Amino acid sequence: MIRSKDNRKKIGYIITLAGGACWGFSGCCGQFLFEHKGGTAEWLVALRLVFAGLILTSIGFLRDGKRNMRVFKNRGDTGRLLVFSFAGIALSQYTYFAAIQHSNAGTATVLQYLFPIFILAVLCIQEMRKPGRLEVFAIFLSLTGTFLLGTHGDFTSLHMTPQALGYGLAAAAAAVLYNMLPGNMIQKYGLFQIVGFGMLFSGLVFLGVIRPWRYEVIWDMETAATLFGVIVIGTALGFGLYLRGVSLVGPLTGSLLASVEPVVAVILSAFWLHTSFIAIDLAGFAMILCTVMLLSLRPARQK
Repeated sequence: MIRSKDNRKKIGYIITLAGGACWGFSGCCGQFLFEHKGGTAEWLVALRLVFAGLILTSIGFLRDGKRNMRVFKNRGDTGRLLVFSFAGIALSQYTYFAAIQHSNAGTATVLQYLFPIFILAVLCIQEMRKPGRLEVFAIFLSLTGTFLLGTHGDFTSLHMTPQALGYGLAAAAAAVLYNMLPGNMIQKYGLFQIVGFGMLFSGLVFLGVIRPWRYEVIWDMETAATLFGVIVIGTALGFGLYLRGVSLVGPLTGSLLASVEPVVAVILSAFWLHTSFIAIDLAGFAMILCTVMLLSLRPARQK
């Protein structure tokens, strides 16, 4: 019996890591489309949200039938879904891919992973308390890591464009909304209703406003393959693996394992897309990722 539980845990670790790796791969696919195929952040987000939304909602109907529409029977939850769709999903997706467009997948993904610090700030304000010692250390690490990435240690210069840094920090702030806005709705209705319909609604609006068919993008097999990587592997497969893994290892361990996403993004950026990083960049990455681990472990240490 104990061995069976251990095996389930091991499988959960592997599945959760695979889900995070899918997300990291998705960001690199976006970078490839921007650098080699003429894509832009708004073009890609419009396509990703619509098609990923269709995939997730279709899975929801296959699993639950008409029950996949339950959220629309509650006006309050329907309103919250719409707010989450635009203020959470659309904003986080656009700022993240805009950060990639102005920098690279590795840097953008690591900057997005500052969001636990933003969530910590919100919680401290809500609870009217000061951060604890471990939290202060995590904040120090995150700020130092961001400073190293942005300036390479030189106070007088900026080694990434203001747009890259701005969109990266905006992606972290948007990730706070993405994580906090749905509240308990995902537990109440399920991922395929909330995230699926959220992506579909925001994607349809993006589609109407952006009209991606007007963009002069190079369409070939590479474009199709990397779009598949963003939409199917990075969304449907990534979310599916991650949530299945979390069901086996628990949300705390799952959130820690998911930090493999920026690691995969940095590695693929360097070896696949030939993005150059220097030692001080890697030091900044390490400091920011350490904050994720510290804040993920914090609840367990406080028990």
